[in-house]
Amino acid sequence: MEPQITPAEPAPPHPPLAEIIAEPLLTRDYETRPALFYEGLRARYGPVAPVDVMGVNAWLVLGYPQVLDIMRDTRGLWSKRMDSWRARNEGRVPPDWPLLPAFELGSSVFTDGKELSRLRGAWSAGLKPFQDRTRPQARALEQAVARYADDLITLITEGGGRTGTADLVAQYARPLPLMVVNRLLGFSAARGEEPLMDMWRLLDAGPDSPQIMARLGAAVAEVCAQKQAAPGDDLPSALFAAVPDLTVDEATREMIMMVGLIGDHTGTLIGNTVAEVLVGGSGVRASLSAGLLAEAVNRAAIAAPPMANLTFRWPRADVRMGRFHIAAGDPVMLSPAAAHTDPAFTGDRPPDAIYSSRAHLAWGAGPHSCLGRDLATTITTIAVERLFDRFSALSLALPADRLPRRSSPMMRGLRELPVRYELAADPAPPAPAPAPARPAAEPEASAPSLIRRLLQAVRR
Repeated sequence: MEPQITPAEPAPPHPPLAEIIAEPLLTRDYETRPALFYEGLRARYGPVAPVDVMGVNAWLVLGYPQVLDIMRDTRGLWSKRMDSWRARNEGRVPPDWPLLPAFELGSSVFTDGKELSRLRGAWSAGLKPFQDRTRPQARALEQAVARYADDLITLITEGGGRTGTADLVAQYARPLPLMVVNRLLGFSAARGEEPLMDMWRLLDAGPDSPQIMARLGAAVAEVCAQKQAAPGDDLPSALFAAVPDLTVDEATREMIMMVGLIGDHTGTLIGNTVAEVLVGGSGVRASLSAGLLAEAVNRAAIAAPPMANLTFRWPRADVRMGRFHIAAGDPVMLSPAAAHTDPAFTGDRPPDAIYSSRAHLAWGAGPHSCLGRDLATTITTIAVERLFDRFSALSLALPADRLPRRSSPMMRGLRELPVRYELAADPAPPAPAPAPARPAAEPEASAPSLIRRLLQAVRR
């Protein structure tokens, strides 16, 4: 592929980014008709457009070749380090900018070079026992995910007979991956249910988020310190085993990041996949009826990437993209969702006619590509499978174009997924409880108890 980004000409043909009147990103069209929103930006600006991200101007990259080129970063032009952000260094980013706490967490998402390689090495080795289906930890995790799904379905349908209504986002897609995160972190019953509840509250991004982040961070730091001293069959222990010089502070930051990546990203993917199946778009229903669940997840990721727009990158030198001069240190946001509507990717077919493609960008590419894509796909696949095994009929309780969406500059998902259901007379049996790979120091927290409390919180 020809390079899509070239060194910039000496003088920009337009004002600096901070002085451009940027297009608001969070508009009704962005939330309800994203394909048309991206198409409009592309028609007005080309492959890159200036947008206002909650009060901060940034360049939004819309073109598939350009997004892929930046992700791969074969020339080492792009930085993910926060100290590359010129406006922040100059004090021009509002201290109360809503995304700043997540950006300043200090995890591997915002690292480069040797430090990135070191942390990704820990992740790659640490995730392997849970993603390699020949390993006992992976088999045990899959069985646990199926049990969590069955517990959720049982609880949301109890007392209602064989038919009823449910919200499959709040009552299913969101709590299920948080249960998985709780298990991966190695939280035990002795800690009670508060860490899981704090994960839920943190992802809601309410006004008390700083206090919740501090409390959850302390709990995660405590469990990481325990796992460093006494390893178990959990993710922090696997990270410490893979990189012995990994510090508790580093592990804590990575595990907090995991709450967002697995808890939010995977929960969003579950909701999006179920919605795509029920709507019947992108050939998802055909894949599901043919038993190709993993392919259904893949097709849903094309049509509605959970991470519609990625966290910022910054060029190390001035570059030209399309008709714009991108100055060194300008924030650049890549949009997989927009790239998937680019004719360079779709071949001029409408978005709902795109055949399955492994060239999509929902999992990223290059140095910062998602290392947990197999785990997220497995969790989502099991969640969708258990749902359609337990229900003989599912249908949307609202027209597809009226499903309420989350208002987020990065995540693209549903706020609610109201459905009508009919329970199957003879559903497939739930997965049996696995034998632990090694004796655990403390028992895992009760899944039904945790789920019941989560659902009670939803009802309030």
